[in-house]
Amino acid sequence: MGSASGPLAGIRIVELGGVGPTPFAAMLLSDLGADIIRLDRPPGYDGGAPINARFNLLNRGRRSAVFDLKKPAAVEAVLRLVAEADVVLEGFRPGVAEKLGLGPEQCTAVNPALVYGRMTGWGQFGPLAQDPGHDVNYISLTGVLHSVGRAGEPPAIPLNLAGDFGGGSLYLALGVVSALLESRTSGRGQVVDAAMVDGSASLMTLFYGLFAAGYWSDERGVNRLDSGAPWYNVYETADGGWVSVGANESRFWRNLLRIMEIDESEMPDQHDKSQWPSVHKRFTSVLLTKTRDEWCALAEGQEACLAPVLSLTEAPRHAHLRARGTFVDMDGVVQPAPAPRFSRTPGMIQRPPAEPGEHTDEVLHDWGFTATELTALRDQQAIA
Repeated sequence: MGSASGPLAGIRIVELGGVGPTPFAAMLLSDLGADIIRLDRPPGYDGGAPINARFNLLNRGRRSAVFDLKKPAAVEAVLRLVAEADVVLEGFRPGVAEKLGLGPEQCTAVNPALVYGRMTGWGQFGPLAQDPGHDVNYISLTGVLHSVGRAGEPPAIPLNLAGDFGGGSLYLALGVVSALLESRTSGRGQVVDAAMVDGSASLMTLFYGLFAAGYWSDERGVNRLDSGAPWYNVYETADGGWVSVGANESRFWRNLLRIMEIDESEMPDQHDKSQWPSVHKRFTSVLLTKTRDEWCALAEGQEACLAPVLSLTEAPRHAHLRARGTFVDMDGVVQPAPAPRFSRTPGMIQRPPAEPGEHTDEVLHDWGFTATELTALRDQQAIA
């Protein structure tokens, strides 16, 4: 695939393979240039989606080696890798890595400058630390799930974006990069405890402030940004499509009314909450008179903050996203490109997702293991 580029080129990371937020954090760091070895488990592990490896995009960009971490020889070999790494990433329940012999204390004993990134739902401590859970459970606890949805309807699950990825992966990646920066001056590593309950709560900072100020109601679907406001909402069109409207500011509100051919003098004040239901009803009826694309054509260049709601099939084809290269095709799989962008050290997808264990020998050879040592590890069934 060629040499890595990106601001993290030269950073070596050992990823203890798992599913969900830890792989996504590793993918982000790989896209930014880090050299990451993903240590996958032997066949038979129950986890992840049952799809062909080339479609498991969260695993893109890294080489894969299979280690049976229940074998002491495998743990010893991994510690040799750790000794040469800058970062370890793991997403087990608290205490599991320690039982395997690869916890922070064992790893920093061989590499004091190591940054050890830990990803969990509930965190490394607290009454729920050992309980199982998933994204939807973590965001239930922090007010996120309660706040998403329409008035009078059940909470709407925002995929696993707010817990796993927004509140988990992104905070883990930020924490790891921050700890790496600090280690450059102190010469010492540290543990990053990234918990989805902490991260998803952090994502709600704006709304907790608005709630404390009395501006935000604790009832979902009645507020400015949660589908309560008619000018920040989603509407069906004549062809069964949908458009999003985000005319928050008064000038955008006026522009929206103009393209909808609604006389502003006939409308109540934009921020009169008592009139929001009636305005929503009128917008619903007007927007049903034209197709999605007709409304988008009318809104083009008019600063009305109206956009089409695109499907997964349509999004990569949109002219703006094509112009920016927001999506790329690798190995026949359309997928989001690396983000964010850098003017001097651009990131890249280093390679397609690997089959588990595809690079075991290559990785160990590159990190200093001899052919004799590889044979010994295989004889002990420590590696695949």
